[in-house]
Amino acid sequence: MARTLPRSDASLSPLADDLAALGRIVRNQRARSELRIDDASALVGVTHNVLSKIENGQSVGLEKLFKVLNGLGLKLLVVTPSEAEDAVDALRPQPEDNA
Repeated sequence: MARTLPRSDASLSPLADDLAALGRIVRNQRARSELRIDDASALVGVTHNVLSKIENGQSVGLEKLFKVLNGLGLKLLVVTPSEAEDAVDALRPQPEDNA
């Protein structure tokens, strides 16, 4: 059975406070990269089962998680809750100043 590409979601928050949210971010990045799960897993050097577990919010070893994040061009930033809100605000597009 041919694997299909997920649809990317430009409105997805970069803030992950649980494994399910992190999985959505990873899947969204794969969709933005236009990679099927088997192609992405081969590219980053993990099995498609490992990548599937991550995307579905299941636990995997940190070494494999970082391998997937780095391979898909993602970085993990550990901050306090108040710093997280500031970081998300900084990433939001700012309205253009017409002055």
